[in-house]
Amino acid sequence: MTANSKAFESYLQPNFFTDSTHENIIAFAEKHTQPAQNEIEKALSLYYAVRDNFWYNPNQISMRKEDFKASVQIARTEGHCIDKANVLAACARAVGIPSRLGFANVTNHIATEKLEKILGTNILVFHGYTELFLNGNWVKATPAFNKRLCEKLGVEPLYFDGEHDSVFQQYSPSGSKFMEYLHDYGQFAELPFEMMIGEWKKYYSHLFSLPNGLSLSLNN
Repeated sequence: MTANSKAFESYLQPNFFTDSTHENIIAFAEKHTQPAQNEIEKALSLYYAVRDNFWYNPNQISMRKEDFKASVQIARTEGHCIDKANVLAACARAVGIPSRLGFANVTNHIATEKLEKILGTNILVFHGYTELFLNGNWVKATPAFNKRLCEKLGVEPLYFDGEHDSVFQQYSPSGSKFMEYLHDYGQFAELPFEMMIGEWKKYYSHLFSLPNGLSLSLNN
């Protein structure tokens, strides 16, 4: 893919979910970057700002499209992986860095008993991550787990250098299993909302009968 292709332009443009021209997104991006920074420095600043300014919490995942807008999430103090990936994508576009969203199914080997009780499986479906176009390459960035939560869970937080993919580590520092990627849905300029809901219904059908929608927690 070249920077001049029409398809590539969608990774720089705002859309319903990745509303990068919203004043709240622009304000957050400007707060956490400096004009003198180069592209990679801006990407790093935004990655760590999104990773650690929002506590990872997948409680009360909404079924309303409006709640998945980056400008809505940025007003909160916590969010799940899709929220945080989308905020990073929006902020990157706000400072001129092409971005896209990626989604995968992963197994979670921490707090497994609690997760399996709620989900009926240890598979986290439609885990969200971000890809940023830096120095001519797409690089994966995963801002989901904030540093304080990682310390609580006994795993190293994910670091991002702008050159290498930053994805969930397979093992914890002690050598025990942490995360494992099972299936990648690919990359998208905009959150594929209907696909996401369809996959959640396929894997978590019993949770859709709850009055408040999906509900699970890793940080209680």
